[in-house]
Amino acid sequence: MKENQDNFNLLRKIQNRPESTQRELAKDLGFSLGKLNYCLKELNKKGLIKIKNFKNKKKKITYIKKYVLTPKGINLRINLTKQFMKKKIKEYDELKSEINK
Repeated sequence: MKENQDNFNLLRKIQNRPESTQRELAKDLGFSLGKLNYCLKELNKKGLIKIKNFKNKKKKITYIKKYVLTPKGINLRINLTKQFMKKKIKEYDELKSEINK
């Protein structure tokens, strides 16, 4: 369950800000750089994201990475969103039921 939540949050961040650096993503998600790097590699292996390298125009030696969701990644993000919403609606209904007793 935690892994799905981490993947969902990472996929959402990538879709909203594909130009984010690994440091920015790690900070925003509360991940260590090692955990983030591992997650990115796994999402890439599963075909959920693509990692593109671009040369940094200011520093010709360094590369900038851009992360892009694949159609498979977009579908997973949608499914995880649906699961999350179903869970929250169920929790809401249970709380409402308890209050009404």
